[in-house]
Amino acid sequence: MDSKKKSSTEAEGSKERGLVHVWQAGSCSVTPERLPGWGGKTVLHAALGVRHGVLLTEDGEVYSFGTLPWRSEPAETCPSNPILESALVGQYVVTVATGSFHTGAVTDSGVVYMWGENSSGQCAVANQPYVPEPNPVSISDSETSPLLAVRILQLACGEEHTLALSLSREIWAWGTGCQLGLITTTFPVTKPQKVEHLAGRVVLQVACGAFHSLALVQCLPSQDLKPVPERCNQCSQLLITMTDKEDHVIISDSHCCPLGVTLSESQAEIQASTTISPSSETLDSQGEVFENTLVQNEPPAATELNVGNVQTTSVQPTSSPQDIMGTTEVSSARSTPSYPDTQAVNEYVQKLSDHSVRENSENGEKPMPSQPLVEEAIPNLHSPPTTSTSALNSLVVSCASAVGVRVAATYEAGALSLKKVMNFYSTAPCEPGAPAGSSSIGPEGLKDSREEQVKQESMQGKKSSSLVDIREEESEGGSRRLSLPGLLSQVSPRLLRKAARVKTRTVVLTPTYSGEADALLPSLRTEVWTWGKGKEGQLGHGDVLPRLQPLCVKCLDGKEVIHLEAGGYHSLALTAKSQVYSWGSNTFGQLGHSDFPTTVPRLAKVNSENGVWSVAAGQDYSLFLVDTEDFQPGLCYSGRQDPTEGDSLPENHSGTKMPVLLSCSKLGYISRVTAGKDSYLALVDKNIMGYIASLHELATTERRFYSKLSDIKSQILRPLLGLENLGTANTVQLLQEVASRFSKLCYLIGQHGTSLSSFLQGIKEARSLVILKHASLFLDSYTEYCTSVTNFLVMGGFQLLAKPAIDFLNKNQELLQDLSEVDDENTQLMEILNTLFFLPIRRLHNYAKVLLKLATCFEVTSPEYQKLQDSSSCYESLALHLGRKRKEAEYTLSFWKTFPGKMTDSLRKPERRLLCESSNRALSLQHAGRFSVNWFILFNDALVHAQFSTHHVFPLATLWAEPLSEEAGGVNGLKITTPEEQFTLVSSTPQEKTKWLRAISQAVDQALRGMSDLPPYGSGSSIQRQEPPISRSAKYTFYKDPRLKDATYDGRWLSGKPHGRGVLKWPDGKMYSGMFRNGLEDGYGEYRIPNKALNKEDHYVGHWKEGKMCGQGVYSYASGEVFEGCFQDNMRHGHGLLRSGKLTSSSPSMFIGQWVMDKKAGYGVFDDITRGEKYMGLWQDDVCQGNGVVVTQFGLYYEGNFHLNKMMGNGVLLSEDDTIYEGEFSDDWTLSGKGTLTMPNGDYIEGYFSGEWGSGIKITGTYFKPSLYESDKDRPKAFRKLGNLAVPADEKWKAVFDECWHQLGCENPGQGEVWKAWDNIAVALTTNRRQHRDSPEILSRSQTQTLESLEFIPQHVGAFSVEKYDDIKKYLIKACDTPLHPLGRLVETLVAVYRMTYVGVGANRRLLQEAVKEIKSYLKRIFQLVRFLFPELPEEGSTIPLTAPLPTERKSFCTGKSDSRSESPEPGKFWPVTLSVLGESKKVLPTTKDACFASAVECLQQISTTFTPSDKLKVIQQTFEEISQSVLASLQEDFLWSMDDLFPVFLYVVLRARIRNLGSEVHLIEDLMDPYLQHGEQGIMFTTLKACYYQIQREKLN
Repeated sequence: MDSKKKSSTEAEGSKERGLVHVWQAGSCSVTPERLPGWGGKTVLHAALGVRHGVLLTEDGEVYSFGTLPWRSEPAETCPSNPILESALVGQYVVTVATGSFHTGAVTDSGVVYMWGENSSGQCAVANQPYVPEPNPVSISDSETSPLLAVRILQLACGEEHTLALSLSREIWAWGTGCQLGLITTTFPVTKPQKVEHLAGRVVLQVACGAFHSLALVQCLPSQDLKPVPERCNQCSQLLITMTDKEDHVIISDSHCCPLGVTLSESQAEIQASTTISPSSETLDSQGEVFENTLVQNEPPAATELNVGNVQTTSVQPTSSPQDIMGTTEVSSARSTPSYPDTQAVNEYVQKLSDHSVRENSENGEKPMPSQPLVEEAIPNLHSPPTTSTSALNSLVVSCASAVGVRVAATYEAGALSLKKVMNFYSTAPCEPGAPAGSSSIGPEGLKDSREEQVKQESMQGKKSSSLVDIREEESEGGSRRLSLPGLLSQVSPRLLRKAARVKTRTVVLTPTYSGEADALLPSLRTEVWTWGKGKEGQLGHGDVLPRLQPLCVKCLDGKEVIHLEAGGYHSLALTAKSQVYSWGSNTFGQLGHSDFPTTVPRLAKVNSENGVWSVAAGQDYSLFLVDTEDFQPGLCYSGRQDPTEGDSLPENHSGTKMPVLLSCSKLGYISRVTAGKDSYLALVDKNIMGYIASLHELATTERRFYSKLSDIKSQILRPLLGLENLGTANTVQLLQEVASRFSKLCYLIGQHGTSLSSFLQGIKEARSLVILKHASLFLDSYTEYCTSVTNFLVMGGFQLLAKPAIDFLNKNQELLQDLSEVDDENTQLMEILNTLFFLPIRRLHNYAKVLLKLATCFEVTSPEYQKLQDSSSCYESLALHLGRKRKEAEYTLSFWKTFPGKMTDSLRKPERRLLCESSNRALSLQHAGRFSVNWFILFNDALVHAQFSTHHVFPLATLWAEPLSEEAGGVNGLKITTPEEQFTLVSSTPQEKTKWLRAISQAVDQALRGMSDLPPYGSGSSIQRQEPPISRSAKYTFYKDPRLKDATYDGRWLSGKPHGRGVLKWPDGKMYSGMFRNGLEDGYGEYRIPNKALNKEDHYVGHWKEGKMCGQGVYSYASGEVFEGCFQDNMRHGHGLLRSGKLTSSSPSMFIGQWVMDKKAGYGVFDDITRGEKYMGLWQDDVCQGNGVVVTQFGLYYEGNFHLNKMMGNGVLLSEDDTIYEGEFSDDWTLSGKGTLTMPNGDYIEGYFSGEWGSGIKITGTYFKPSLYESDKDRPKAFRKLGNLAVPADEKWKAVFDECWHQLGCENPGQGEVWKAWDNIAVALTTNRRQHRDSPEILSRSQTQTLESLEFIPQHVGAFSVEKYDDIKKYLIKACDTPLHPLGRLVETLVAVYRMTYVGVGANRRLLQEAVKEIKSYLKRIFQLVRFLFPELPEEGSTIPLTAPLPTERKSFCTGKSDSRSESPEPGKFWPVTLSVLGESKKVLPTTKDACFASAVECLQQISTTFTPSDKLKVIQQTFEEISQSVLASLQEDFLWSMDDLFPVFLYVVLRARIRNLGSEVHLIEDLMDPYLQHGEQGIMFTTLKACYYQIQREKLN
């Protein structure tokens, strides 16, 4: 606040705020005086006790005045001037509170200081009658560990106790008495304790009377969607209850069981004995009390019901008569539909209550039970147990139940003193097993849940207990608004009927609270909880019993209480509707009303037509701060009146009959009042430059506005929603939406009014006004409400309401005129209703006006001025915007009235508004027929072209409009493009054309922004674009196009055609998602076609061109086949792989090769997995045709000519044992004709053969056995012939290479421009990267780096050198590394086809030659590609001229200059002669041999001594570690082995170790090692050992 004083921009003088004025209580005429000896500091907050008071100034200092007996200095016990509390200097105090004789203060860091009288421990100090100086109180939560200090927000002090409200919204208490609400019997409590009963609830405020406490608690959020039990299982109330409000019924499930948890027996006894002396009465007599009250409630008029009403509600199966007794319930409220005669009941209960009250007053003892009644009821108790009725059944009569059971019980309460209640608890502890909802009769039945069970509050399982009067709990059970006999008339038969037919509509108006508003503004959904001494009825529960635990005052539920005040023996509750409920002692009229009884809250009758916005309660009087016409607060006084001298009244004091308005208008604007015992005090602000007045005006008008909205809601909207036959479901829904948005707005205004009241009691800084800080909250709520009302209007809602609502409206005409502020008598009812619905929107103008007024109080340059000015214009512009929206809606409505009926039904939508239409013939269709009628209507979401009886709707999001140039002939033409139509509109004049073009463009733009309902507040959105973008995102359903009929497209568009990314869905389930170009699928996309027969779908992912599959893709067929490869025109064309069937299915097979027009053609490999055959050869039209080779899993090898899948003509057949047949074939494996059969030993048969290979073969021919001494040259001739009939290597996989050449932009291999090829590579890389950007997981980091390095093309023009060679080599290595590069893709495909050919059955030794040839062919053809890209490369086999010394190779540890594959296996041969260590060659001395790796050799030799394979593997691992250790010792640096270095060294170690039977060791490990080890570290090491073994075996000994 200091800055505020210094600031020159602030409009106020600091001396003119927070002035203190004091009155003497008991006299209404005396003018107030200034506080004696008080200087001019601004006071923010004051508090008064019985004889002292404190002031809190705006700089956080605390001053005390009055009688201060606890001061240590005698001079200070009764100071003439307020004195500064020096102990608090340096602390910034934010709030103060006083009890009768003690004081507390809270600092901004949440620390509490207490001082003053402490005889009851109210200052939280033990054994000390006074606390002279402010003393910090330590409050720590024992439930947290470590102990955390609790920060406090607010304090309240009574006579002997203090309550503190923490930052976490829990109450802490200390002092003496039941008003603490603690579970304890030892007083005083000097260490602050948490009030557990309210733990977990959000407490908003606490207040203390002399001996009672009040808390304002936020309601719990309604717990819906969970199946709730019918009754609370401890206090047996119905969990769902029904409350009647002014004129409607609310069904509520917010059941708060008021009792708490059962006390243990001993605890209860202690409590009973310490508080009140134990009662001498016996159990039996108490039992009778209960019987009496419960049974008496049954009206004699309905005795016949008695029998039927005995209802047993049992939770467990009953097992004994005693149990049955315990669970029987005598209650009319549970099973009867309604009372036969409400009047009789009323009379009876009235009589009953009179009787008991009379008895009570006579003897003060409990009334003796009337015996006959009890006996009459008892026989019924033994009726068999039945199931309980449903909760909803009971709902119907819960109003009646209030008449019955509960009311009388409440009235009897006086009879049963607390003493007895206590005793009752101590003697009869509750049994948890007692079923819910039972009441009992007879001594055994005392385990009655309703009486004894002391229940956890239903919403929070906190440990708490309370000794509440059991009768009271009965009376609260039905959640009745006012459960007293005097008010029974409120339970009218109409209400009972209304409850019976529960309507869904009744509940709509419970406001839909927005979470955001609740977080920023005070909540209005509150409950009032009270506890402490209740002798004067100050607890508000309808009785005069004390309460040791907080109990909810049910009748204040839903009353939107926002602030509580407690006087000496009375309580006040201020509501958001600016009303005050008061209860408690009314000796002097301090409640502001004269109604009786005063033990329940009643409305105070403050005689100002405007509301109350602040209250204060003194010892025996109340103060009300009321709104007046000129917004200056008035002060009303109600309570003790001291007699003037001339009075001849016998008694000393009299009270006011009604609150009296004091004359204090000259003082200024009162912001706060505080009351003590004999004096009260007001803080007043002077109105400088109208600042304070404007703030009060804003607050007052907001509160009045809320009252008005509440009235409209309860008196107009609710009845309207309750009417029958409101028209179509649609209209009702719209009306309900209006109602719920209205409720939401109304709730927000109520919250805002409340926050403004508390704002006025604080520092009053303009910039912290909610309406400024959170303007969007208000703007959005108003906009939402306006939208729903205009939608209702457009759909003709008001006309439809006219009929059903006419009676209601006629009856309430005056009320309507009054609420809507329409003065004219002749206005139609519907007009008035219309005005009423749009009433809230006027409020925006008021906001703007007041904010502007506030702005003028500041310097123009100040930030406050700027903020206020901006907000003001914001509200004003929204008001105008909503005004326009209303006009638009009315214009649309009048249009619908004239529009032909049939079309109206299909076109009329709540959100649709008319922008313009061509009924004045200003717009016509070009080339239209002479007699055709074309009517164009532009709505905010579509352009409608209406003809005689048909109409077509063009959604605006997919509509493009452009003016035609004048040369085109259509002088005033507009070209309209939609996805499936294109037409030209001709307007009569150029102005008309411009008007329509602008209207269409703006409408399209708004439809695309989707913000048509939002006003132009905020940044930049108010600027209209000249024309909407040509490229846009939109959704559209096709209706005409034969291919796309009824398909829906959602994605990017360009001038009427899908273009860019989008999703196209057909009604039959087909779907394409990917790129489009000019309306057709083009680019990368995914396509799904459902296959109904198989109940699966075909699925294609890949490239498209002009609406067809073209390029690389993967097609998964519903049948389970998968094709990966190239497509052209929706057909498989080019290289591809087709997998059929899974391995387990009937006929799995794989084909990889060339396709032409969906057929296999050219070279391909077919693997028939079932038959175990693989065909490698030529195809035509899906069949094997031409040369080919077949190998089988049995080792047969066949090559020859195929025709229609069969081997025909000449061929060679070679079996596993080297038997060869060369000759003619007629069918698979069938020999037929001339041939030669050669045995493995060289014998052969020539002749004619017939028969199938593998079964018997008929031979006619000659057997030859060549001489052993003949030259060997002829024998292998058959082997030499192999491969002659196979496909030549260069003919294989042509399609794969062709594809790569095509990607480089060449028609045929080697023909094309090099620069074009490089361009294509760049394009391929970029598009592939872009495609993978959406799914980054596909690209690893190293691949991304590879791709980046591929963007640099190595220099290859000019003279060739080794550097260039190296650059090209590096580039090619990287290119072949990533499949996104054409070369990489080629290599990947070649690897795939090679593996596919020579894997499995193809791993036949006869194919080795073919495989080698194939690899050579690959290399040749790849080199051709490389030569094409780098034309400067020398011919194959030529040398590169050395221009610079060779770069040094990788420094390895062991670069042996002699060949490691030396001829002899002796260790010496494996030992290098020179060694390159870190680049320097060093000679190796022969002696080093033996020293080197000695430890490793020894280690490996242990392999023979170990037993299990795992041990042997460990030995190998240790050997490797030893080798590494030796190397590191000599290199002294981190060294990573490469296999090239490691292998020779390890081979050397193996040789030196000279292990016997190394082969058997290797085989043992191989056969017995765990499979999971094969791929781990040990597996790799073992493989190295195995390699050494094979290497040694292969070395030939010299």
